[in-house]
Amino acid sequence: MLKTFDIVLIGVMTAMATVTYTIKHRAELKLEEVRRLESEIKLEKDTIELLKADWALVSQPNRLEKLVNAYSGELQLQPTLSTAIVQPSEMPMLRSQLPPPTVTASNDPKSGKPVKGNASIASKNGDTTDAQIRKAIADVAAAPAPRPKAPALVKRKKPDIDNIATGSVDE
Repeated sequence: MLKTFDIVLIGVMTAMATVTYTIKHRAELKLEEVRRLESEIKLEKDTIELLKADWALVSQPNRLEKLVNAYSGELQLQPTLSTAIVQPSEMPMLRSQLPPPTVTASNDPKSGKPVKGNASIASKNGDTTDAQIRKAIADVAAAPAPRPKAPALVKRKKPDIDNIATGSVDE
């Protein structure tokens, strides 16, 4: 009987050693994956820092001014007038600030019953009628939309990309 018990214990011990080895191997694989991901993250962070530095170089006001002067004939840029800037008080009201409309069914004057398909929109105060809404929609539709003047198309030469990327301009 002792031999049978010893064989069972050896089998259990071998199975436990196999399970332990498998778990250790999986943990090592996961650790390698974590290290690989950390190196990819570091590479991405370094790339972001490099791009930020490149953007700071490309968007320098002196460089942009030189580019505007160099390509002013082709781009036909004009300074923005102070009257073209919208003040905050001139901005339209946000939808979240508008009072929500309520829909009320119109009643037939003879029977007093609601009529299908004939609804009027009223504000919380009840002072907006269908005629007022239709008139407002017609006024908006009748107003001509301002169209920006399109600049004339000018065939332009391709800029030297190497000069743009380094921030230097050929003059």
